[in-house]
Amino acid sequence: MRSLDALSVRPDRSGRDYVYCKRRPHVDGVVSVSTWFDAKYSATEHGTAVLKKMFKQSPFSYPKSVFAVTDSIYIGGASKRNALVCDFFGGSGTTAHAVINLNRCDAGKRKYILVEVEQYFDTALKPRIEKVIYSKDWDDGKPLSRQGSSHAFKYIRLESYEDALDNITFQGSDQQMMFQLEDYVLRYMLDFEAKESDTLLNVAKLDAPFDYKLYRHGKDDPQRVDLPETFNYLIGLHVESRRALENKGVRYLIYRGRAEGRATVILWRTTRGWKQKEFEADRDFVTKHKLTEGAEDIFVNTDSFIPNARSLDPVFKRRMFNEE
Repeated sequence: MRSLDALSVRPDRSGRDYVYCKRRPHVDGVVSVSTWFDAKYSATEHGTAVLKKMFKQSPFSYPKSVFAVTDSIYIGGASKRNALVCDFFGGSGTTAHAVINLNRCDAGKRKYILVEVEQYFDTALKPRIEKVIYSKDWDDGKPLSRQGSSHAFKYIRLESYEDALDNITFQGSDQQMMFQLEDYVLRYMLDFEAKESDTLLNVAKLDAPFDYKLYRHGKDDPQRVDLPETFNYLIGLHVESRRALENKGVRYLIYRGRAEGRATVILWRTTRGWKQKEFEADRDFVTKHKLTEGAEDIFVNTDSFIPNARSLDPVFKRRMFNEE
């Protein structure tokens, strides 16, 4: 393994090529060598073999050695215990495995962000992280100990172009319009004929936000969508706390944080079928538990009688389609 700018090939005057290697300076006492020949860097022994021990059969071709990635990210800046490591080609999850191992060694609080678009996210990457957290050592698909880690990870699945197409439904009666491809017709169809499609955020269904679903391309059954997390990203909320409460069978999800420098509270609850009595009880519950105390901005899904609160529905729609 070698950095590209650490190696150069230049011909001498005779026309023969010579390889010039440049040694890196010390990084927190670690020297980045030009060539790595140690057996622990073998992708076969400490890449493929590691996955076989976890899964019985390796679910991923040519994984890197976990030791090679560990040393690479350590030299690259992960020697700091609060480092953030990014890998935009997540593969089998070796980078996450390496970060977890480093944190185990020195009680660090390093974090990682991985990005992956292939199907082996479900068959290799995600289950590998779960296994590494559960136990440090594996063999024949079984944990050899309960030496795990206190760890939490969140994954986000972005809606693809194919997903969006699969979720478009047309409300108009003139089916012949569906076969016209002019730009103005397509715009009309998306703005009006398909405006109630779930993929375009059907705000009428925000009265049951925890039940909102979309079809995933290639899947027969609709999958649940995390609307609260989506809204957090759209308004740039830096989450400070997340609480789940219940009031007489009604589930509440409450986020606190800061958005655009302002103290913000976001309340989600199921309001389907509510009338004045239920909205009054909602207001009393929020006031009694001081759920919005100290907030400069208060967002709630659908309507409410909560003092100083405003509906997040139109904000969600505008931010979703960059209309602001």
